[in-house]
Amino acid sequence: MTDVKTMILPPGEDVPNNPNLPVVILRGAVAGMDAGPIRDRMEANGWGGTWTWTVYDYHHYHPDAHEALAVATGEADLTLGGPEGERVTVQAGDCLILPAGTGHKLNSSSDDFRICGAYPAGQEDFETRRAEDGIGDSRARIAEVALPETDPIEGKGGALLQHWR
Repeated sequence: MTDVKTMILPPGEDVPNNPNLPVVILRGAVAGMDAGPIRDRMEANGWGGTWTWTVYDYHHYHPDAHEALAVATGEADLTLGGPEGERVTVQAGDCLILPAGTGHKLNSSSDDFRICGAYPAGQEDFETRRAEDGIGDSRARIAEVALPETDPIEGKGGALLQHWR
């Protein structure tokens, strides 16, 4: 069973976050799944540009794409929302869906931490901005990012659509 949590992150000094959409955290959404099947599920639900790796260890965000991050193995301590943001612990099976503009950073992780990323159709070629780059035109770009048509894990009936519509 998936436990759903949402977080509204206020704008930061160096990271815009998203003024209209919450971060959606799906605890246990991909429990027991390896990286390959996680990526396959995301792709089957219309999310592309999939990868398996880790999270950058500096504050960054994407002004032009939403991002789904599903933990395949291990656990990690992340900061969401930029330097003034909130710390979140994730473990194998958890999925985070970050609206465009949401800051994220890896603080620490287990040696076996691997996370799978994906983006809604048409958003796979995204820009990554570091917090020290400043906000610039990010707010205007975030406002133009289309909502996804599906939840990356559950497709048309997933929790994301309930919280982002």
